Amino acid sequence: MFKRAFWPALLASVVAVTSGTGSASAQKKYDSGASDTEIKIGQTMPYSGPASSYGTIGLAMAAYFEKISGVNGRKITLLSRDDGFQSSKTVEMTRMLVESDEVLFMAASLGTAPNIAVQKYLNGKKVPQLFVATGATRWSDPANFPWTMGWQPSYQIEGAILGRYTIGAHPAAKIGILYQSDDSGKDYIKGFKAGLGDATKQIVAEISYELTDPTVDSQIVALKTAGADTFFLHANPRFSAQAIRRAYEVNWRPAMIMASVGASVGSALAPAGLEKSVGAVTAAYLKDPADKVWENDKALLDWAAFMKQWYPRGNLNDGSNVYGYSLAQTIVAVLRQCGDNLTRENVMKQAASLKNLELPMALPGVRLNTSPEKFLPIEEMRLVRFDGTSWVLMEAKP
Repeated sequence: MFKRAFWPALLASVVAVTSGTGSASAQKKYDSGASDTEIKIGQTMPYSGPASSYGTIGLAMAAYFEKISGVNGRKITLLSRDDGFQSSKTVEMTRMLVESDEVLFMAASLGTAPNIAVQKYLNGKKVPQLFVATGATRWSDPANFPWTMGWQPSYQIEGAILGRYTIGAHPAAKIGILYQSDDSGKDYIKGFKAGLGDATKQIVAEISYELTDPTVDSQIVALKTAGADTFFLHANPRFSAQAIRRAYEVNWRPAMIMASVGASVGSALAPAGLEKSVGAVTAAYLKDPADKVWENDKALLDWAAFMKQWYPRGNLNDGSNVYGYSLAQTIVAVLRQCGDNLTRENVMKQAASLKNLELPMALPGVRLNTSPEKFLPIEEMRLVRFDGTSWVLMEAKP
């Protein structure tokens, strides 16, 4: 349905939806990007470059906005621009979206460094920077950045969960770490070490990689040489696949703990070879579409039907498509709460007023809650282990 040649036209086009029902305030109020018939939303996404595997998030969101029956009688126009995961391009595209396209707000732009590059600008303009697609802790800082809000669990929260698991499951571990050399990697490592506690002394090697590196082959060999028997891997899907494949090639078989951002079955584990990741552990907050436990789950069946009809070229085993779908549903929930008061101030107010929002594809027990003091909607995660086909919950209950 979405051929590559038509991506620019698709991503910059109006995603029209038919009228729906919703609450209406007595007085309609609009800022730039909103009217009686339309809501314009801006976004930057790496459709090209080293993080292009995440571009499917934007496509899944576009497809969802095209599919839904409407938000308070208004169509959604999603303007999603390719920044190639380059901060300078993010700045250029964001300024275009705000000053030329006059979007109401920015939503789910991807990447820690790209979002940092525009955070002060958007806050200075009082344009909501909503549900950024990254888990850096700085997205939950309403005192200093009242117009920026995260969405997923912070990398430090996840890192701490994985650190506690690692030392509990492998008390004598000799730990090797590979991480992306940017703020997201630093956040993960800070949380992971906090989870390890005194066991940080069991880290035998800690190595980073740059997004511009052609491979991480040398880093994997160095970790093996250091004697690590437990491997904490923070990388995007492309480099996760490389790391897993190289470890297998050099006959290094450590216990593997993976950051969720690089643990997609479709875009990381499958390209590496599924058998190479059996036994790996990560933390999750969304349902894995490849997990057979959900094969008769209504929410997953609805998601699969949505994908087949509205985004048929999307990979049904790629968790990023669940992520984009769920982000889009969160944005719709906020817009419904806004009613006819579509000012930037009210969009931010409603985003900070989510109460026990349940997303269909969230794991049981995961609900979204925000307040004026809490800009981190999702904080719960559950441990999952890869069985060669899918990520399987390690606990029976939330």
